[in-house]
Amino acid sequence: MEKQNHIVSAFDRDLEKIQAQIMKMGGLVEDAIRQAATSLETRDEDLAEKVRAADKQIDVLEAQINENAARVIALRAPAAIDLRMILSVMKISANLERIGDYAKNMAKRTSVLSKMPPVSDSTGAIRRMARLAEEMLKDALDAYIRRDATLAAEIIARDEDLDQMYNALFREFLTYMMEDPRNITACMHLHFIAKNVERMGDHCTSMAEQVIYLVTGAHPDEARPKADDTSVSTRG
Repeated sequence: MEKQNHIVSAFDRDLEKIQAQIMKMGGLVEDAIRQAATSLETRDEDLAEKVRAADKQIDVLEAQINENAARVIALRAPAAIDLRMILSVMKISANLERIGDYAKNMAKRTSVLSKMPPVSDSTGAIRRMARLAEEMLKDALDAYIRRDATLAAEIIARDEDLDQMYNALFREFLTYMMEDPRNITACMHLHFIAKNVERMGDHCTSMAEQVIYLVTGAHPDEARPKADDTSVSTRG
């Protein structure tokens, strides 16, 4: 019995370490979203470069989380809910890494756009999209820590709002390009940035689905709401 308690205690310590790394990684990704959107709106190339450089730390944390999770599986041989917990952690860290990549890609395009005339208030609209994505990410992390399937379901529903914001921007960019061909290059960059933010929402939704799976043992029954009507794409 004492040996069993020791094993349980060791597993709990390992899990706490991994969860602390997940929260640290999540905080870095939240910062990346916010700073990438700010650098775009203010044309701050130094801040954009900071976002690009910080992505390396996010990648390192994902590698550490995967290594620690694999170690726990090998040494502790977790079963049922414990194994589900470890697998969910690995998938959540993968989603965080992808969101960080999208923020980095936003920052890369900032350097190009800063040398072009602004296109209406498009960067402000993208910042508002990014704020929603950041809120979804924060809530997804909270839902994971609290094991809150209700909050996770709300995040999945909110992804539709982000899709609708993206759709509206996409139509605006088409209008700007048709009105003045000189806007085409800038609008293409802005469109890719808006699409990056929309994809961030998809990954936040995937994280929320992992929370529901972790809590209930089953993935959500209903199809994920999707309001991006500009294209058909593979979800990540």
